[in-house]
Amino acid sequence: MNSNHEILFQPLKIGKLEIKNRFAMAPMGPGGLCDIDGTYNERGVEYYVERAKGGTGLIMTGVTMVENDIEKCALPSMPCPTLSPLNFVKTGLLMTERVHAYGAKIFLQLSAGFGRVSIPSIVGKTAVAPSPIPHRWLDGVTCRELTIEEIHTYIRKFAESAAIAKKAGFDGVEIHAVHEGYLLDQFAIAMFNQRTDEYGGTLRNRLRFAIEIVQAIKAECGQDYPVSIRYSIKSFIKDWRQGGLPGEEFTEMGRDIEEGIEAAKILEEAGYDAFNGDVGSYDSWYWSHPPMYQKKGLYLPFNEILKQHLSVPIITAGRMENPDLASAAILNGMTDMVALGRPLLADADIPNKIRKGQLSQIRPCLSCQEGCMGRLAKYASISCAVNPACGREKEYGIEPARKIKNVLIVGGGISGCEAARVAAIRGHHVTLHEKNYRLGGNVIAGGVPDFKEDDHMLISWYEEQLSDLGVDVRLNSVVTRDSLLEAAADEIIVATGSTPRMLAIGNADNVYSAEDVLLGKKDAGQSTVIIGGGLVGCETALWLADQGKQVTLVELQDDILTVGGPLCHANEDMLRDLVAFKNINLRTNTMVSGNTTDGFTLKSGDAEEQITADSAIVAIGYLPQKALYEEVYKDLPVNVHLLGDARQVQNIMYAVWDAYEVARNL
Repeated sequence: MNSNHEILFQPLKIGKLEIKNRFAMAPMGPGGLCDIDGTYNERGVEYYVERAKGGTGLIMTGVTMVENDIEKCALPSMPCPTLSPLNFVKTGLLMTERVHAYGAKIFLQLSAGFGRVSIPSIVGKTAVAPSPIPHRWLDGVTCRELTIEEIHTYIRKFAESAAIAKKAGFDGVEIHAVHEGYLLDQFAIAMFNQRTDEYGGTLRNRLRFAIEIVQAIKAECGQDYPVSIRYSIKSFIKDWRQGGLPGEEFTEMGRDIEEGIEAAKILEEAGYDAFNGDVGSYDSWYWSHPPMYQKKGLYLPFNEILKQHLSVPIITAGRMENPDLASAAILNGMTDMVALGRPLLADADIPNKIRKGQLSQIRPCLSCQEGCMGRLAKYASISCAVNPACGREKEYGIEPARKIKNVLIVGGGISGCEAARVAAIRGHHVTLHEKNYRLGGNVIAGGVPDFKEDDHMLISWYEEQLSDLGVDVRLNSVVTRDSLLEAAADEIIVATGSTPRMLAIGNADNVYSAEDVLLGKKDAGQSTVIIGGGLVGCETALWLADQGKQVTLVELQDDILTVGGPLCHANEDMLRDLVAFKNINLRTNTMVSGNTTDGFTLKSGDAEEQITADSAIVAIGYLPQKALYEEVYKDLPVNVHLLGDARQVQNIMYAVWDAYEVARNL
C-alpha cells in the first residue's frame, strides 16, 4: 500500500458502530435488484455482496420505499420492507450475513419517496408533494399536496421499516433524503413548501418531517441504532427546471449555503449520526449525478463546510475514486469517509486494489451514466457501461471455456479489446491485430478533451489487462482477406471500427474532421465553424471554447443532441447549458452552403450569411468499416463475428456489452 493512502484504511465510528475503513458504497437506485413483494432478489444480494467482497467498509443500499400506497410505484422497481416484512427479513438476512463475512457493515437507505421528481415509468403521471407545485419532468402536471395524516403515516412506516431492517441484520439505516429535491427535500425548501401548518413556514417547521422520522426510528430501534442522512447543503436551483453551472453567478432559489448550515445543525441536534453530503437537485441534476464535465471531488468544498459546523462524521461522494484525492480530503479535514457509487459499478474491487497498490488495475468509471443513471431512468434497471456483469454478477459472469480455441481479432478499438480480454480470461489463445500504432480506436480522439481523461484511462486499462492475460497484440498489423483465409483460427472477430463522415465545401482546403483536430493533425485556428451538433460536435466545441477559440456550432436539425446524444439527461442537460454558458454561437436549422475567401456561408431557410472563420470542422457521425467482414464471412469455414462500430456505430457501452456477450460464449 502507498503510505499516502493509509488513512483510507483506518477505522471510523458512526455512533457506536465501527466501520473498518473509510470507503462507503454510495447509495444508488436498486432497479432490477428486487422482487414484486419488495424484497431483494438474488441479483440484489450478489450485487451488494460483490462490493463488500471488494473491500468496501460500509455498503449503502439504494432507494428503499417505506410504503407503497401514498406514492404508488410500479413493482418491482424498488425494495419496500413493509410490503412483506417476513420475506424481507428472510432475503435481507441472506445478504447482510454474507456482507458481514467480509468485515463490512451495511445500511438500508429508507426513502419517503420522489414527490415532484417521480420517474414517470415507475410512478406514472401523478405525484405528491408538500404543496401543489409543478412536476419536474411532466409538463402540465401539478403535484397533489400531502395531508398531515399521510405525513404521519410516512413517519410510522419509517419506524416500522427501520425495525424490519434491524431484524434483517442491517447495521443501520440512511434516510433519503434532505437532498437532490426528493420529497423530504421538497418539504425542507421554501420554494417547494408553501404549507401554513406545522410542516411549513419556518426552517425548523420545514425540517419537522425529517426530524420526526429520526426520532421515531430511535424510539423504535434504540438510541444506539445508527441513522445517517443523505443531505445537500446547497441546491443550485436557478429557477424551476433550471440549474446553475460551476462558476455561474445566479440567485439561489433553493437552499443556499447559509440556510444549509443552519438546517444541518438542526438535523444533527435531532439525532442524525452521520451526513452523507453532496449538493444539487433534480432541477440542477448534473450536480447530483455529475457527468464527466464536472470536476472530480466536486462536493469537497461544500462538505468541508459541514465538517466545520458538525461533530458527526461526513461522507463524501462525487467522483472520489482517485486515492490521492480521497486521502488528502480526509487528512485536510474536508470529509471523514469517501463514498464510491458509479466507480464501484465499474470495478467492485477498488478498495482492495488501492490497498494492494494495484491502481493501474482499476477499471475506470467514465461518468458517462449510460449504464447506470440513464438506464435506471429509462428501464428501471441498473448496470454499468464498462462492466456488463454489474447487477447480474452471478448469472452473467465469465466462466472457463470447455474447449480452448484460437481466437483472432481484427481491430484494437474498445470492442476488440473487450473481446480479447474476455476470451483470454476464459482460456482461449487470442491474437489481436491493430492497424495503427496503439490500441483505442476512435476513443483516442474522443478522449483528448481534459474532461474525457477517463476514456484514455480505459484504453490504458485495456493495454495492461491484455498484457497481463498474455494476449498476442500485434500493432501496425494490417489484416487482409488473404491473411484471414490462411489464418489457423477457430473463431474470428472483426472489429474494424468506423471512420468520420466528411463533407466537401466548395473548393475549401480548410475543412477538417473533428478527429484530426482533436488529435492535433490539423489546426482549427482562432475561429472555427463546427458542422454537426451531436455529442462529438458539442464536446469539440466545448474543448475549443475552453482554449479561447471563437466557435460557431451549426446544426441542420432544430436542436442539438437529437441523434446519438447521451442517454442520461444529466449529461445532456449540462452539455446544453455549457454550450450556452461558454458563449458558443449556436445556429440550428442551419447548414454550411459554401466557402468564402475568409470563411464560410451559412444558410438558414432562404437566408444566407457569410461568417469569418479560419476553419470548418466536420462532426456529422461515422461510417462503419465492414468491408473486410463482407469479403470473408461467406468464405471462411469458421465463425466470423462482426462487432463494435463496424457492425453499428453506437457508444462505448454497446461496444463493450456486445463484445462481452459474444466473447463469453465463444
